Amino acid sequence: MKNNIAERRAGRRWTQADLAAALGVSRQTVISIEREKFDPSLPLAFLIARTFDCAIEDIFTTD
Repeated sequence: MKNNIAERRAGRRWTQADLAAALGVSRQTVISIEREKFDPSLPLAFLIARTFDCAIEDIFTTD
């Protein structure tokens, strides 16, 4: 699943550690999601979208 989390995070000048803290996950989890090595659970995807004040579809897309 593709995502634009790194671009959104950078736009807010957040580090991966900042986003990890906001989501309550490890920095490694954020790295894995940004590199598209790991698809987040649905609850985590909703939390990511809520953190960026947008819909899940604005962040995640299928290939």
